[in-house]
Amino acid sequence: MLKYIKKYPFSLLIIAAVIYLSFFKPPSVEVISRIPHFDKVVHFCMYCGMSGILWLEFLWGQRRYHAPMWHVWVGATLCPILFSGVVELLQEYCTTYRGGDWADFAANTLGVLAASLFSFYVLRPLINSRQKTVSTENRAPQ
Repeated sequence: MLKYIKKYPFSLLIIAAVIYLSFFKPPSVEVISRIPHFDKVVHFCMYCGMSGILWLEFLWGQRRYHAPMWHVWVGATLCPILFSGVVELLQEYCTTYRGGDWADFAANTLGVLAASLFSFYVLRPLINSRQKTVSTENRAPQ
């Protein structure tokens, strides 16, 4: 367990924040309730942030641990989607003030997929090119 705390400290904080935000009793805010689908934007952002931080910490740590890429696809894409489904079910069946919603689940899933695609096609090449640049700079002159 301590290994994961050291490798993914920001991810664990984001996951804790998502859990808190998913189960606390929100205040009634009149201005926000007038914006259509505002809660879906919030769901998208929460899960996009969670998946994005998981990807970032994995890619950054991969430089030292050389873990296979399928680990990040499972840990930063599949697990947040499953986590989202469990949260929606718990909101529906274990709380009286929140309800599970398929549209929330869809927004969560889209957030995870957006972060995963961005991380794979943009962040991964940036981190890999930076790693190659740093490793070539650290070589002794011949």
